Amino acid sequence: MTHPAILIGAIAFWLLAWAANNRLSGANPGNRATALAINLAIPVLFGLSLLALWEGITRGFDVPKVLLPAPSDIWEKLVASGPILWADFVQTFLKAVLAGYALGCGAGFLTAIIVDRVPFLRKGLLPIGNLVSALPVVGIAPIMVMWFGFDWPSKAAVVVIMTFFPMLVNTVAGLSAAGAMERDLMRTFASDYGQTLVKLRLPAAMPFIFNALKINSTLALIGAIVAEFFGTPIVGMGFRISTEVGRMSLDMVWAEIAVAAVAGSLSYGLISMIERMVTFWHPSYRT
Repeated sequence: MTHPAILIGAIAFWLLAWAANNRLSGANPGNRATALAINLAIPVLFGLSLLALWEGITRGFDVPKVLLPAPSDIWEKLVASGPILWADFVQTFLKAVLAGYALGCGAGFLTAIIVDRVPFLRKGLLPIGNLVSALPVVGIAPIMVMWFGFDWPSKAAVVVIMTFFPMLVNTVAGLSAAGAMERDLMRTFASDYGQTLVKLRLPAAMPFIFNALKINSTLALIGAIVAEFFGTPIVGMGFRISTEVGRMSLDMVWAEIAVAAVAGSLSYGLISMIERMVTFWHPSYRT
């Protein structure tokens, strides 16, 4: 049974939000605070309009919850299942993702320094890295579970594998970003390898390194959640998703997806903020 009034109201709100965003995006703020407020208001308003449209479609067309629950149903599940969602978040994100992310990115960075110092490793290790990075996580996860057990260390191992080679490849590319003139200048100052690395090549590589960190922030969460499909204790975001799908409880599945999306977005945003502070000199940040 359809509910035209709900659907029409949602579409009207979406159109109003679209018009407001058009006006905001074309505004010329007079100060930095106003510009920041506008930059925050545009994505918030756009997101609210999408949620309103989603709510209107699911309520207006009376879509079954087993197919697509409304945002209000997902919110109710989030509020009612707070302790369960928190336990899943701790198991998956605070344990597996953070540990695997730190180990994978750290190992990839250190290996890139060694590869840069030992030229033959560049020709031998990087092709292997491209091969391993193309391996599907659904093939790696069962092996890691057999090696490291059913608890979070096996999921962290999957995250290490997924994050190691993006960091390695980006850092190696970044270390080559410094120009020949700058390197010649360092040599005229009698700088050794370490001084050139720290004062010239690593700063020039920072945009590449942060690019890998941002890519890995999403890969790590995806890898940990997928790995939990192949064996885990009775807790974890991937475990909950697979279990609730079998029970046809799609509102709980979407609640887990919402938690994962917020965690991934905040991680990405935090890394982007640090990147802006570290690479403020980069041309992309000049106005």
